[in-house]
Amino acid sequence: MSDFDITVIGGGHAGIEAALAAARTGKKTCLLTLSKENIGKMPCNPSVGGPAKGIVVREIDALGGQMGITADRTALQFKMLNSAKGPGVRALRVQSDKVAYSRYMQNVCMHQENLTVMEGMAVRINAENNKITGVTLSDGTFISSTIVILTTGTYMAGVNMISDEVREGGPDLEKTTSDLSASLRELGIETFRLKTGTPPRVLTSSIDFSKTQYEPGTEGFLRFSETTGREDVLPYGKQVPCYLTYTTPETHELILNNLNRSSMYSGVVKGVGPRYCPSIEDKLVRFQDKPRHLLFLEPESLFMDTTYIQGFSTSLPRDIQEKMVHSLPGFEHSVIRKYAYAIEYDAIYPVQMKPTFESKIIENLFTAGQVNGTSGYEEAAGQGLMAGINASLKLEGREPIVFGRDEAYIGVLVDDLTTKGTLEPYRLLTSRSEFRLLLRHDNAEERLIRYGRYAGLISDERMAQYEKKMQALADLKDHLSSTKFEMDNPKVNAYMKLCGYDETEHRGINGMDLIRRPNVECEKLLASIGETVDPFIAGKCDIDVKYAGYINKARREADKLKAMDSIVLGMDFNYDEVDNLSLEGRAKLMKYRPATMGQASRISSVNPADIAVLAIAIRQGKGRKK
Repeated sequence: MSDFDITVIGGGHAGIEAALAAARTGKKTCLLTLSKENIGKMPCNPSVGGPAKGIVVREIDALGGQMGITADRTALQFKMLNSAKGPGVRALRVQSDKVAYSRYMQNVCMHQENLTVMEGMAVRINAENNKITGVTLSDGTFISSTIVILTTGTYMAGVNMISDEVREGGPDLEKTTSDLSASLRELGIETFRLKTGTPPRVLTSSIDFSKTQYEPGTEGFLRFSETTGREDVLPYGKQVPCYLTYTTPETHELILNNLNRSSMYSGVVKGVGPRYCPSIEDKLVRFQDKPRHLLFLEPESLFMDTTYIQGFSTSLPRDIQEKMVHSLPGFEHSVIRKYAYAIEYDAIYPVQMKPTFESKIIENLFTAGQVNGTSGYEEAAGQGLMAGINASLKLEGREPIVFGRDEAYIGVLVDDLTTKGTLEPYRLLTSRSEFRLLLRHDNAEERLIRYGRYAGLISDERMAQYEKKMQALADLKDHLSSTKFEMDNPKVNAYMKLCGYDETEHRGINGMDLIRRPNVECEKLLASIGETVDPFIAGKCDIDVKYAGYINKARREADKLKAMDSIVLGMDFNYDEVDNLSLEGRAKLMKYRPATMGQASRISSVNPADIAVLAIAIRQGKGRKK
């Protein structure tokens, strides 16, 4: 009998969600971490959410995960991004207290039933006949486990770099090992090198904020988790501001004159860096026409006197970093508390992974987070949660959960990774989704809570609260449909004029017809006749009614995609039996082993003619095991 049902390697954002999901569904679970104090650590920016990422956190919450709850309760500032734009791109972002966040996560993990938190370094993944048997630690201890979930982040064969100063280590020069990724390669799993980086941290007390731009949060009650109450979050009046500043011509001159001393440009870095979160050196080389670059000044914690300079990641030497920082407005006399550095690490080619996050090569090995070639806390947490859920479902002999591209940003992420792969740190963006109007901040529960319920992570109470909200929304729509707003009512008329409508006829207009008009908002319209409504329900009603045509069109397009995704191919499909496939198409199909025709159609170099040929072969019964 195994020591554990599920062993999770790594206590970062992916590991936390994987371990909690497994333990909360009754599995005997081990969370293996280098240090208990590292659980929930934020080694890069002290924030959660943002474009697309904030919606992922909402999805994690709708599935019964932890990140949204912790982010709400340890936030220094809440800000709704793109609030003036359409609902498909709106997203919540919080400035996190990195110390409080980590402590909260540690407390949750240490007190979770069925979860054993163990300190140690994994140096070998063990398997027999291509099936997991357990994990070997650096001290020789063997942990037998039915399933292993690998969530090592940037710790596999990690190398820290400041200019030509190269030292082995994970984030902040913590312990690293090359043995673990070597054991993966011995098992037939391909790895590759990736690079990321982090900016300097400066003593907050040494910054002259009068020379920077004040950036407050968004007023009102905002939250990631539907379980968060007003009393759980920092009130708007007590939230901590952020600030903005810009690079200067002096900054640019310093960087460009010293490019040869950057780890990235001197040849020290072998891995590929993130395109959408580049170093400041990369920005200047790629966007030479820009006279300045925006930098965000973010407080790290109420327990620390440090500010994170978002957008100023670099691997230039310390003396140049000093001059660079001092060239920024407000930083003329600032003190660097921690220098910027680049980090290179081993990751796994994600096309070797099934959409369930299980390896195609080693049975019962699941992978999640940056080890899959992604970047970002939120992407990691979403993967970890789904790996934990699907590992648990496999042990129970139940069907796994795999989201379509129209169901969740997590679905977009895993589909991109398993059908296209990545050669650089993958980051979720709203532009990656063709159905972003369906994948909104406001409807995460509608999309996913029933999956969380199926997985065993949504309680009866949470489900009842959700159903109550949906009933309230339906009741509100019925009320608007049956209510006529009289234009001779002074308050109604005044509100309509404020929205840009001068109603000359004193007639009654149906509430739903009014809501369909631009600028008219349900909550304010009802207030004009003395009625109150829950702001969240009213906002949901506004979106559902105003965008109904666009949403229905997107739904029809998504249904076409689902038809393709309903045609199952699977790991054992024999492409050699299919005549007339292009050579490149056949090679890619055999390498990626798509689960469905829909996935096959999204693999680069598999052209429409290949898909047509494949469809004919399936109708003829070819390719299937007899």
